[in-house]
Amino acid sequence: MQLGRALTRGGSVRCVPRTIDPVEAPSVDAVVRRLEHDGYAIVEGLLPRDRALATGIELRRLLDGVPNGRNPFEGYHTRRLYAVFAKTRVLDDLAIHPLVLGAVEAVLGPHCQLSGPTGIEIGPGEDAQVLHRDEDIYPVPRPHPQLVMNVMWAFDDFTAANGATRLFPGSHLELERPGADVTPVLAEMPAGSAMLYVGSLWHGGGANRTDRSRLGVAIEYCAGWLRPQETHLLAVTPAQAHAMPKRLRELLGYSIYPPFVGYVDGRHPERLLEGDHER
Repeated sequence: MQLGRALTRGGSVRCVPRTIDPVEAPSVDAVVRRLEHDGYAIVEGLLPRDRALATGIELRRLLDGVPNGRNPFEGYHTRRLYAVFAKTRVLDDLAIHPLVLGAVEAVLGPHCQLSGPTGIEIGPGEDAQVLHRDEDIYPVPRPHPQLVMNVMWAFDDFTAANGATRLFPGSHLELERPGADVTPVLAEMPAGSAMLYVGSLWHGGGANRTDRSRLGVAIEYCAGWLRPQETHLLAVTPAQAHAMPKRLRELLGYSIYPPFVGYVDGRHPERLLEGDHER
């Protein structure tokens, strides 16, 4: 298994609520081991707190005017920001963060893609979200390799009171939904943290019993041979893509799943950006 690149700056890995000492120098290996065992891992301190809060201000500006959800899954007091890479550049480096992307590639393979990146602001009075697995949108019989991996970046402190994600450790190894007698753990984490979890893990957003909203961005990835949830090549213009880091363009679909899945007119899609992006 290719584990990719290790993190070279601060942060610590923990799993909630297991009594595991934080890893002082977190690596892709450490995160992948937590993913394999528990289905998720939390890495604290990936972003300085001031940057996390400033990013939250920009995302809330983009959420101005966005209506609340209108169904039990999206919530009735929750706002969601779709097509995030068409609307802002503040998340570009998070999508290709060395530690995060290294772990994603270790699980999904080096040709993975972005699937459905979404800003999620859980408002006061929101109920707990229905439990689900992110991979269930794909009708692939089980057991199967991991198809989906999600990374929730926290731009507020996630607490038990404001809607921290409910998780069922180890449920990614089971075929059945957790029983009613199984108590979830809460992914409490400070702003600037990232929670990585595999698509087969049962989870759901928590209820917000405070008077303030809770903001995070779920940057979801999928195996390179699957159709992503969002059609990024229509949401993100070629001119926008041309200005992005090459690895981010690849994740958005300007790439090939070997030997040739994803070509355009018999050519690699990256060729479309070579001098033709403005046209």
